[in-house]
Amino acid sequence: MFNPSRDQARRFLIAAWAKYGRSEPLSPLEQMAVEVIAAHPEYHRYFAEPERFVDQDWRPEGGETNPFLHVSLHLAIAEQLAIDQPPGIRALHDALAAQYEGDTHRARHDLLEALGETLWQAQRAGTGPDGALYLRLARARLTVSPV
Repeated sequence: MFNPSRDQARRFLIAAWAKYGRSEPLSPLEQMAVEVIAAHPEYHRYFAEPERFVDQDWRPEGGETNPFLHVSLHLAIAEQLAIDQPPGIRALHDALAAQYEGDTHRARHDLLEALGETLWQAQRAGTGPDGALYLRLARARLTVSPV
């Protein structure tokens, strides 16, 4: 999927979770999505009742986290780590994971926060995402010597 709509992205995640629930074969991308969803039991109800939540908007100002966006950002980070783009993101992830005694999920959440801020800044400025800003925001989460 290249540049899917919000609805397409949400329906892809919902369909992958449903296929998993029926023990059907999954594509590699569906498998990645299912692993992320499985690691977030607090979101399972959104994927179990898709018609109830597929069109819902979550407002950060109300303290809400959009489960579809959260899972999608996890998938984006997995792709970034696979290709080390922006350059250095993989080493930064590894340093964060080491900081958390090998907890890669927690490290990815740090990257997710930095990526979310970077995307928000780009949207606000009407520009593309700033890779240097992303790395800087993620690096700021290191409490040990930076990468």
